Amino acid sequence: MVQAKGPASMGPADTIAVSQLPPQGQSVMALIYQGGPFRYDKDGTVFGNRERILPAKKRGYYREYTVRTPSERTRGARRIICGGLKPAAPDACYYTDDHYASFRKITQ
Repeated sequence: MVQAKGPASMGPADTIAVSQLPPQGQSVMALIYQGGPFRYDKDGTVFGNRERILPAKKRGYYREYTVRTPSERTRGARRIICGGLKPAAPDACYYTDDHYASFRKITQ
């Protein structure tokens, strides 16, 4: 897992398959490729990558999506961040279950 220490490259151990995501994450991935609709207003908004953990890209490249946590009353800590010029056809997606402190690249 890549953690907040500044820009870093991710290795094979820093990945998670779509099938390994929690069921809510798998549903969000399907919605991303369908173009929505999403449950939360913040879903699909620009993710600034202020933590500088993900590869550096121009502002607007990354978008964030909430992965619902069943026991949470709020959005919780789980997110999927996808990058690319077309939100419904992302170049890469990343999963965090600790509100941006670490990320794993999502693989098929």
